[in-house]
Amino acid sequence: MSKVKLNLIAAACENMGIGANGTLPWKLKTEMAYFTTMTTKVSDDNKTNAVIMGRRTWDCIPVKYRPLINRVNIVLTHQVDAIKEKAPDGVIVVPSLDEAISYIESRDDIESTWVIGGSSIYKAAMEHPNCGKIYLTEIQKSFTCDTFFPNIDKQQFHLVDEEEVPGERQVEGDISYFFRVYRRL
Repeated sequence: MSKVKLNLIAAACENMGIGANGTLPWKLKTEMAYFTTMTTKVSDDNKTNAVIMGRRTWDCIPVKYRPLINRVNIVLTHQVDAIKEKAPDGVIVVPSLDEAISYIESRDDIESTWVIGGSSIYKAAMEHPNCGKIYLTEIQKSFTCDTFFPNIDKQQFHLVDEEEVPGERQVEGDISYFFRVYRRL
């Protein structure tokens, strides 16, 4: 059994939408800071975290923020060679989630692994035996979206309290949301 545990992290609105036209349909500074903190925070200063994303998610990150700093960026795509040519140094490009996990296992300096999208990558990660937790920001509002977070099987994933995750309602402008954590049973 692989030692790499997959954590999924996403923000979804009431209809489980996570994106529209290659961008986030909302602007939530605190939520973005939470994403950055969760995906970069390590308990061992000699280690770093990995973020796994699909090619479309990679393409949606503004160029000035690519690759995501202080994290090993892993992009999943069927067009490995084409993406590898254009990707900045240090960005790992592989064709599958299992190859991403194998790559992470080959290093001893990665503390946590975060799956950051999009829909098909989230779905594959949730169905993978290595999936441990889903960190889902539940936005209490509906937005028009063309990309959605997969359905969470409540038989497999239970809502839990995590010390490092604020439990109280968050409010930014006219949008309120909750940071939730679902753990696989």
